[in-house]
Amino acid sequence: MNILLIGSGAREHAIAIKLKENKATKLFCFATNNNPGILALAEDLIIGDVIDVPAIINYAKKIKAELAWIGPEAPLSVGIVDALAEINIPSVGPIKKLADLEISKTFTRNLLKEYNIPGNPSCQTFFSVDGLEKYCQSLEKIVIKPDGLTGGKGVLVQDDHFQTISEGIDLAKKYLTKDGKVLIEEKLIGQEFSLMSFCDGEHLAHMPAVQDHKRAFVDDKGPNTGGMGSYACADFSLPFLTANDIAEAKNINEQTLKALKKKFNTGYKGIMYGGFITTKNGVKLIEYNARFGDPECMNVLLTLKTDLTEISQAIVNGTLDKINVEFESLATVCKYVVPEGYPTKPVKNVEVDVSAVNQNKVKLFYASIDEKDGQLLLKGSRAIGVVAKATTLDEAEKLVQQEIAKIKGPIFYREDIGTKRLIDKRVQMMEEIRK
Repeated sequence: MNILLIGSGAREHAIAIKLKENKATKLFCFATNNNPGILALAEDLIIGDVIDVPAIINYAKKIKAELAWIGPEAPLSVGIVDALAEINIPSVGPIKKLADLEISKTFTRNLLKEYNIPGNPSCQTFFSVDGLEKYCQSLEKIVIKPDGLTGGKGVLVQDDHFQTISEGIDLAKKYLTKDGKVLIEEKLIGQEFSLMSFCDGEHLAHMPAVQDHKRAFVDDKGPNTGGMGSYACADFSLPFLTANDIAEAKNINEQTLKALKKKFNTGYKGIMYGGFITTKNGVKLIEYNARFGDPECMNVLLTLKTDLTEISQAIVNGTLDKINVEFESLATVCKYVVPEGYPTKPVKNVEVDVSAVNQNKVKLFYASIDEKDGQLLLKGSRAIGVVAKATTLDEAEKLVQQEIAKIKGPIFYREDIGTKRLIDKRVQMMEEIRK
């Protein structure tokens, strides 16, 4: 089967590895960089712009693609799935109007309201300054969100990015001037987690819960990033979650899938990635993404037992309920190697050396890396996901730490991801909140 993979980060490297476990899969990649991991697996890799729809369509025709996997959100936002469908190539990824689940935060909030789906915080979208100040003042603390895609770095949270409501109002007005609209939400207090589900339009298969770490530095300090690493547990939950929290998150994904089908009379096919937070008032939805999370994708795919090519076919054929999607009962820890200066002033085009890493103990997922004359070069963003699986979280974390320390170059990473000290702090926080 000829499968077209769009994108070339660590997420796409993880997808490529799982697809190639099926010996009948021939993989072709429309990429933004010469990802060495994907290069080693693909029949062909072409460099281009992942929002260049005509170029992707031409490539899909040339390679006689039978199915497409959409890695990042940008191609979804320009309707690549719709364009591929016109030439009879099905995709693991939603059509553009359903991808609005990620593309427009206002769309998602309104969908939950319209279909009485639980999980919305107090929120309101403003298209002018009318009522903006009054609404902000009515909330204890606020979060300011641009409506569209911002690469996970556009959300402004009180106490993190600004201190007072009046400062927040000024920032909200700037978004209004720039984008013509701004979303204001109440600030939620609790612990965040990701719950992703495979969807075929009618049915879902849920993945293990994962916790990402957005802040650049140890102890959740520094600026927000695309994600510095993540962990998942052998019981598919997380230490600070209850069984009811997991059930609530699954229910929100299930109701959202049904609501999209009702609203548009067509099914959402691909990955539904709920970014949730557990609070004293239950689980709330922070946002939806219409594709795999990165780094969370590396955790769940490393333990996926079921053939991903088979899952892909079930997604596009609407037969996900006919297969048993299984994961190993193992813990995983991912730590991202990033260039010095990341995320604000990263070094670029400098060599990074992974030759000392024991790749029987950990898996390396390449992201913003180019291969040139046998050298691996940093391209300025998150570079390599280092991931291990083991019976316990402690074992997995120690394996990652032992091997990531062997990587040479102008890089850094968060040593605390997956450690007992950090996780205990999060458990304690939720115990106090629930009191």
